[in-house]
Amino acid sequence: MSRTVISTPSAPSAIGPYSQAIKASGNMLFVSGQIPLDPVTMQMVGDDVDVQTDQVLRNLKAVLEAGGSSLERVVKTTILLRNMADFPKVNEIYGRYFPENPPARATFAVAGLPKDAKVEIECVALVD
Repeated sequence: MSRTVISTPSAPSAIGPYSQAIKASGNMLFVSGQIPLDPVTMQMVGDDVDVQTDQVLRNLKAVLEAGGSSLERVVKTTILLRNMADFPKVNEIYGRYFPENPPARATFAVAGLPKDAKVEIECVALVD
């Protein structure tokens, strides 16, 4: 099984010992959880979950594209929320990025996220 590290300056650099994504066996892309960091400044974006979710999904899209995939090729996402009360807002923004044939998904409430983010999303996608 081949394993290729994917990295792009269009998404935030890793803030720990992990890769932005790993392409495995040439046709699967495993994207690390993205939080609402601006890829240029590496600062958190916004205080409200709507703004943060939009940034997270833009970061996810950038990593997917760097790995030869796209939002349309995502097969599974995992959403981590600091507060499950934010679920309706996150769901609304998420739906804009996956308007047709959305991927399988799990959503969990967690006690905390890196840099005190309100949302983090990771995914697995097919590679073209």
